[in-house]
Amino acid sequence: MHDEYADGIEVEVDTHYMESESEPEEDRYVFAYTVTIRNIGVVPARLLTRHWVITDANGKVQEVRGEGVVGETPHLKPGEGFQYTSGTMLDTPMGAMGGTYQMVTDDGVEFDATIPDFLLTTPRTLH
Repeated sequence: MHDEYADGIEVEVDTHYMESESEPEEDRYVFAYTVTIRNIGVVPARLLTRHWVITDANGKVQEVRGEGVVGETPHLKPGEGFQYTSGTMLDTPMGAMGGTYQMVTDDGVEFDATIPDFLLTTPRTLH
């Protein structure tokens, strides 16, 4: 399904445990993540919607769908990028996220850009 377009969108994610926002004794672990989306392809495209799949260490899955990211629907020409920071909360000190961005080219071709799975972990969770 339009893999040539999807391959032109590169997504990188950096995560950070928000200790000051978290309450481990209440099973509340807050993480920030900074996403960098780059158009490394040859066709301009706009990010329309997002679909996240968030899984905690107990196997609890949350799906989040919505328009744009942080209130924006960035339009990326070849060579351009967009970066934003958002957050999520887990019931466990470790989990994973991943998903897709639904994109559309300037000539109306819709495609999904993959958000590779990434770990959310508190410090000292992995040994």
